Amino acid sequence: MAEVRASGGLERNARPLEIWAWAMYDFANSGYTTVVLTAIFNAYFVAVVAGNAPWATFAWTATLSLSYALVIVTAPVIGAYADLRANKKRLLLFTTVGCVLGTAALALAGPGNLLIAVIGVVLSNFFFCTGCDLVAAFLPELARGRDLGKVSGWGWSLGYIGGLLTLGACLAYVSWAQAAGHEAAQFVPVTMLITAMLFALASVPTFAILRERATPQPLPAGASLVGSAFARLAVTLRHAAHYQDLRRFLVCIVFYQAGVQTVITLAAIYAEQAMGFNTQDTLILVLVVNVTAALGAFFLGNVQDRIGHVPTIALTLAGWIATVLIVWTADTRPLFWAAANLAGLCLGASQSAGRALVGYLSPKARRAEFFGLWGLATNLSSILGPITYGAVSWMSQGNHRLAMLITGAFFVVGLLILHGIDARRGRRAALKKA
Repeated sequence: MAEVRASGGLERNARPLEIWAWAMYDFANSGYTTVVLTAIFNAYFVAVVAGNAPWATFAWTATLSLSYALVIVTAPVIGAYADLRANKKRLLLFTTVGCVLGTAALALAGPGNLLIAVIGVVLSNFFFCTGCDLVAAFLPELARGRDLGKVSGWGWSLGYIGGLLTLGACLAYVSWAQAAGHEAAQFVPVTMLITAMLFALASVPTFAILRERATPQPLPAGASLVGSAFARLAVTLRHAAHYQDLRRFLVCIVFYQAGVQTVITLAAIYAEQAMGFNTQDTLILVLVVNVTAALGAFFLGNVQDRIGHVPTIALTLAGWIATVLIVWTADTRPLFWAAANLAGLCLGASQSAGRALVGYLSPKARRAEFFGLWGLATNLSSILGPITYGAVSWMSQGNHRLAMLITGAFFVVGLLILHGIDARRGRRAALKKA
């Protein structure tokens, strides 16, 4: 972080310690996605809670889609509200508590407890996604334009380390439990409690150190706060032509993130259903992939600031297309492992690069609001991708390879849309409207 300070990469009055505190939130919340959405609870939902019914994978994707739909409805307004009141940090605390409690509630979901599992996933994922949008809006307050990619990459790489820590703790417990003869219905609920506890503890530095730099903005005479938030959002949408590159990138995100979110939420299910992995095999796989994802986020974050935001994202999308093709043809575990680690590199890089580019193209006075739009696009993709996969697997009577191949089309469309984005033009528009 000293390198950023020396190069003038931090915003005025931002301290390297705050960069660490901000990145620690990525460290804290990554355990949720790693354990609940990627490695353990998703496969447990399909195999145990839903009893491997023909509709089980679709039910999992539909549950996630419901939570993302709630985020889509609320994210832009919450972002506008946060800008008007300058209270991103307070809202972030509220969403953190909500996600921690929702994750802990998943410990109550056993065989046949579909309603408990659905409610727990919907609430915990809603609060998780909303918190991601809020913490991302701090990024442009901490780092200047040319170093957004680097700092974002630090956050994502530290986040994968946090995911590794949580997953490692769960793996240690699962290994002990399986050796003791316990069934999934006995040890998976405990992993939910482990995940919730580590999320709560690791987020403490963020709330203790990170400062809220935004200042409240005046309301029009006689206007209500919520009404002004909706009006502000309406103005942003009406004047979207001023931010044509940001608008195009948000559409691009909808498609390529549909593929990314499919991989995140269905990786363990694919490994178990198509490749014959057991719970311990899957945990080890995700553990290793998190290492490659951390490396991808860190190194590509630095490369992004040198070669540009758009070329970096194009490189990762090409990698995603190659990953899907390898997974589709993989009939041996070594080949599947190779594809999984390539996915890890692309995952860390594409997530970090996308967040940095949104910050680069956003006007200063509307950062939280525009990151709300980023959240809207990301969560729309989280409906589009997984629900498509779930529907294809259901209609094809469990053909997960076909569902994965169709997932690759999202990356192709995203790459085509990305081609028309001019990051420099978009930055000039953002500075002009700041």
